[in-house]
Amino acid sequence: MVQHQTVATTFGSAVREEVGASLAGVDAELARRYPGDPGTRQPVHTVYVPADVFAAGTVRSWGDRALAALDEHARDAAAFGAVLGLPGGLAGPVHERVRAKLEREPVEDLRIDFEDGYGVRPDAEEDTAAARAAHLVARAYEDGTAAPYMGIRMKCLEAAVRDRGIRTLDIFLTGLMEAGGLPQGLVVTLPKVTYAEQVAAMARLAEEFEKARGLETGRIRFEIQIETTQAILGADGRATVARMIDAAGGRATALHYGTFDYSAACGVGAAQQAPDHPAADHAKAVMQAAAAGTGVRLSDGSTNVLPVGPTARVHDAWRLHHRLVRRALDRAYYQGWDMHPGHLPTRYAAVYAFYREGLGRAVERLTAYVRRAGGDVLDEPATARALSGFLLRGLDCGALDSAEVTGPTGLTRADLDRLAGRTV
Repeated sequence: MVQHQTVATTFGSAVREEVGASLAGVDAELARRYPGDPGTRQPVHTVYVPADVFAAGTVRSWGDRALAALDEHARDAAAFGAVLGLPGGLAGPVHERVRAKLEREPVEDLRIDFEDGYGVRPDAEEDTAAARAAHLVARAYEDGTAAPYMGIRMKCLEAAVRDRGIRTLDIFLTGLMEAGGLPQGLVVTLPKVTYAEQVAAMARLAEEFEKARGLETGRIRFEIQIETTQAILGADGRATVARMIDAAGGRATALHYGTFDYSAACGVGAAQQAPDHPAADHAKAVMQAAAAGTGVRLSDGSTNVLPVGPTARVHDAWRLHHRLVRRALDRAYYQGWDMHPGHLPTRYAAVYAFYREGLGRAVERLTAYVRRAGGDVLDEPATARALSGFLLRGLDCGALDSAEVTGPTGLTRADLDRLAGRTV
């Protein structure tokens, strides 16, 4: 039996209590601003479809067109793996999972676009399109054909299109309420944000709708699209994006990088506008630091090089997209935009290869950490959090199976959530 030894100290209890009292405000501020991961699934991509193109069969159509592209341009696992440079041991499992994903759930997150992809239309036309979008989304959730996450990208809150954007949002949300209520997977994207006051105004709109419709406070949340230089660096020289997260009052769910608007604003030429341009890397690094610990997720932008035309051209576009997605994953941008059904095979191929390549080592390190078994890497709680988050994301997107994770580690899903710091 170990006996407790009395050790000498100098600080009295009054000192500790005074320090605690002096930091109580900071403790509360940290808890409010940095609640940690929300514990929900993050989609691996967002698909944007213009409002006048979106239809009841859009999700299934994208999956079918992606499967047709595979059949035409990479008929089997060996051919697909050769195009993308996948290791032999990965080509088969990745190809199998990609096809299964395209058959089962081809789109994880879909945004009906009323902004750049839709343009300026007569008010009556956009009113009709917004009401139609609400009807189609409500029906999709009712009949089980919806993507896990769906919503709209409204026009921004700049003066020229502000009233139109607000009206479209109102019509869409009202239509959903009239059809039975807001679906759990509802997502709204606010584009072209330049000032934190615009984010605060968006939060006000959400609050007013909730009050008018008897919804719980905070039910309506939204993404902030970072596609202006002012969203990264303000006129006073201060980083701006953190102020935008704060201005959302807890309603911001994600920051989405806008490749082409942001690049153009920086003076980048059309041929060089891409997610891997240094200007893009700087913006996303600022976004990443600002969002860390807040529970706000990050999304990379897109490539506008489409996999269409002859097989050689499709293969070139596939290789480019695959490389960009993998590059983003290596930099902890776990979501990105896809602009064409032909991007889906390489989106899922890159995502699945990323998690399957890392599965063995992640399981080995996390098991050693939990069992205090040591190993060739000295992992700390922060690393265990990262390892658990890696496995959870792999499970959520279908790259990994539960047995591959829980079997070797002995950890349940709840154990992984706890180690990852997810607030579920």
